[in-house]
Amino acid sequence: MSRIGKQPIDIPAGVTITVGDKEITVAGPKGQLIVPVQPQTTTKVEGTQIVVTRSGDEPKSRAWHGLQRALLNNAVKGVTKGYEKKLEINGVGFRLSGGGQEIEMALGFSHPVKYKAPEGVQLATNKMEITVSGIDKQKVGQVAAEIRSLKKPEPYKGKGIKYVDEVIIRKAGKAGKK
Repeated sequence: MSRIGKQPIDIPAGVTITVGDKEITVAGPKGQLIVPVQPQTTTKVEGTQIVVTRSGDEPKSRAWHGLQRALLNNAVKGVTKGYEKKLEINGVGFRLSGGGQEIEMALGFSHPVKYKAPEGVQLATNKMEITVSGIDKQKVGQVAAEIRSLKKPEPYKGKGIKYVDEVIIRKAGKAGKK
C-alpha cells in the first residue's frame, strides 16, 4: 500500500464531497474545487472520512493512489483554510503598488511590470511584500513562481523577488588587488 494513499482524509464540518465518475467536487466555506478522478483508483466517502483505494499493485497504480489522495487532501484544506505564499522585493528603486487581481512593480527595467492574477487567486501588497492567496494550492504556487521569475534574486546583493522564507546564498564580489 502507498503510505500516503492508505491514510484516510478527515472531512471537516461544513465541507461536502460529491464523488462522480470523472471528477470529485469538494465544496466548503471558502469555495468549490473539482479534482479529477485518477485511473485505477476508487474514492469512497465513509462517514466523516474519505478513503482512496486502488485496483492493482503495479507501480503506476501505486503512484496514482498516492496522487489521488494528495490532490483530495489539498482540495479539502483549500476550501477550509486556503493557501498563501509571501514574496518579498529587495532592491534600491524597486517599488510595488496595486492589489486584488493586478499589481504593478518597478523592478529596474525601463518600464513598469504589470502582473494580472488568474481567476481564483488574490494578490495583496504591503510595502515591499506580496501575498498570493487562494483555495487552489497549484494555482497559488504557480502565480508565486511566475511573479518570482520576473526578477529572480541575484547572488551578489540579493536584489530581486524572493519567497519570504527563501535563503539566498551570497557570493563574494571581486577580490581586490594585493
